[in-house]
Amino acid sequence: MPVDVSAEVLDNRRLSPDYSVLLLDAPDIARTALPGQFVMLKQSPGFEPLLRRPFSIFEILRDGEGAPVGISILNKRVGTATRQIYDAERGHRVACLGPLGRPFTVASPGESAWMIAGGVGLAPFATLAEALAARGTPMTLFYGGRSASDLYYVEFFESLGARVVLATEDGTRGTHGRITGPLEEHLSATALELRVSLFACGPEPMLAAVARLAARYGRSCEVSVERVMGCGLGGCYSCVVPVRTSAGREHFVRSCITGPVFDASTIVWE
Repeated sequence: MPVDVSAEVLDNRRLSPDYSVLLLDAPDIARTALPGQFVMLKQSPGFEPLLRRPFSIFEILRDGEGAPVGISILNKRVGTATRQIYDAERGHRVACLGPLGRPFTVASPGESAWMIAGGVGLAPFATLAEALAARGTPMTLFYGGRSASDLYYVEFFESLGARVVLATEDGTRGTHGRITGPLEEHLSATALELRVSLFACGPEPMLAAVARLAARYGRSCEVSVERVMGCGLGGCYSCVVPVRTSAGREHFVRSCITGPVFDASTIVWE
């Protein structure tokens, strides 16, 4: 069950003028959080913004004995709420509700896991990579952004044994172009008998492209959708996603409780 805590800011690592990693003292959330779940945060007690905002749980913070003591979130400053998160200082308090949502299905033994991240879509993959590493699952991170200044924590994933493939739209780091280009090259070169599961998070056009590639090459694929959420608990219906049932019927579901992780083949992308 989610808990609502007033979490103390342990640190705020400014990675650039736009990106930061906020560390929160939230042991009750850290103890039960699973890869792909999220929290609802509100840094300011005032009315601007009025509602909390969703953030994927980035890291599980641990003490010297390995016990979970907190979480971190990866933040990009783009509006009022994310600016307040970026500006938060050590000792500040943040209203934090979580963990929320449906997590990733960690790859089964004998499978390889390919994570596809676009920009801040990297956020849910730190905990997933740690879970995969603990199982000894071979993994690859396909990580793309507009430029080199949008790519972070590459060494973290490499330290867990992940192979990392990078791409930037301006060509300043890795392959010149979108990350779906290198992904398709690797899919086309990988034998079908090798068991590979895809996991993706990022802008919706990227998720749709990954879903199409997964279907074309016969690979299972889970996507973590990015939706504006008003409550995170299914009460406001602000985060609906169109899906198709096994019988072919289309309807809407709330991503905060049915997701944010979905089987990519069930989402109606167009």
